[in-house]
Amino acid sequence: MISVTEARARILSAFAPLPAEIVALPDALGRVLAEPVVARLTQPPFHAAAMDGWAVRAADIAAATAESPVGLRRIGESAAGHAFTGGVGAGEAVRIFTGAPLPDGADAVVMQEDCSADDTHVRVGRAVVAGRFIREAGFDFALGQELLPKGRRLTARDIALAAGGNVPWLSVHRRPRIAILATGDEIALPGDPLGPSQIVSTNALGLCALVAAQGGLAHNLGIAKDTPESVAALAKGAAGCDLLVTTGGAAHGDYDFVRDVLAERGVALEVQTVAMRPGKALMFGRAGSVPLLGLPGNPVSTGVTAILFLRPILRLLQGLPLEDDRLPLRARLTAALKANDRREEYLRATLSAGPDGVLTVTPFARQDSAITTLYAQADCLIPRPPHADPEPAGAMVTVLPLTDGALSI
Repeated sequence: MISVTEARARILSAFAPLPAEIVALPDALGRVLAEPVVARLTQPPFHAAAMDGWAVRAADIAAATAESPVGLRRIGESAAGHAFTGGVGAGEAVRIFTGAPLPDGADAVVMQEDCSADDTHVRVGRAVVAGRFIREAGFDFALGQELLPKGRRLTARDIALAAGGNVPWLSVHRRPRIAILATGDEIALPGDPLGPSQIVSTNALGLCALVAAQGGLAHNLGIAKDTPESVAALAKGAAGCDLLVTTGGAAHGDYDFVRDVLAERGVALEVQTVAMRPGKALMFGRAGSVPLLGLPGNPVSTGVTAILFLRPILRLLQGLPLEDDRLPLRARLTAALKANDRREEYLRATLSAGPDGVLTVTPFARQDSAITTLYAQADCLIPRPPHADPEPAGAMVTVLPLTDGALSI
C-alpha cells in the first residue's frame, strides 16, 4: 500500500489542462477561463452623473446655502441615453439623471433634494466642490484593462462584468468528459425490479452528479455484470473521454474483474491500493488515450475517494489551481477520538458554531463505509494521519469541508 499523498501525486501527474475552446458569453457560466477577459471599451465612456440633480459649475454656487440659495438659469436636460448636446456656461444649470453624460462646462452635480426649480430657473441651496457626484470616464475600468484572470471559474457576477466590457465570446478550457462505469451483479438501477440478492446502484449516479457539479460532462456507461466480457464491452464506451472511472471490482475477490480486464488491455497500474480508510481498494492506470481511476464499491468509500482523487483531476483538467482543492479549516472536537492505526483515516462529521463562536466538529459515532444516510448528512471530513494519537474532546483538529458544488454567484 502507498500513502494518500503518494497516490495523489502519481495520479495527478497524469493530467494537464484541456485545450481551449471559444464559447458565447451566455453559455460561459461555470466554465474556466483559458485566457484573461480584457475590456473592449472604457466604462463609463464619459463623465456621468452619480445622482439625480443638477449639472452646474461649482464656482457658480460656492456661496449657496439653504438660507441664501443661488439662482441659475435652466437650459436643458441630460438623461441616460439622451445627452444634453450644449454646454453649461456661467450662471447656467442642466437637469441631470443618474448615469447621464455630464454636459460640457459642468464640473459638479447638486442633488435634487438641495434644489428647487421651475420651468426657467433652479435655486441651489448647497455649495458643492468640483467633481461632486460625478463618475469620471473610466471610473470602473478602461479599454484594454484585464477584467478577469486566466484560470478563473466564471460566476454570474463575472458574466455581468464581461458583458459590461463588451466581450461577447470567451476562451475557456474544454469541459472534461468523464465516463462512469458501475460493476456488479448485485446492483440494479433505481426503479428497476430488484432480485432477491440485489441492491440499488448509487455510486454511478452520485459520481455523475459530482462530475456535473465540478463543471465536467459525465457519461454513464451503465452497469457491467461480474464477467470479464461485460466489463470489457461496456468499458469501450469510454472512447473519446478524458477519464474512465469505475466503481467496484477493484479489490482482489473472486468476482472483482476490473483489475483482470485492465491487465488484458495492457493497462499498467500505477496505483493499486492506498493506505486509507475508507477507500483502500483504489486503482489508477493508463493504456492508450483514456486513463482509468478505479474507485471502491462501498458507497461512502466511493464518495470519499472521489472527493480526494476525482475532484482534483477535474480541477486540473479545467485549468484550476490545486491549492484550492482541499481547503482545510480548524474546528474544536465535541467528542474524543481514539488512536488511529496505520491507515490514513477520513472521519465523516458535521460542523456547527459553538456558543463562543468557535467552529465545532462532531464525528459520527458510526463510520461504516456502507452508511449512506450519515454520509449525506456530513458536511466535512476529519483527516487523521497514520498512527495518530488519541484526541480529547475540546482539541482543535483540521477538517475538510465537503464542498462538492463548483458554482458560485
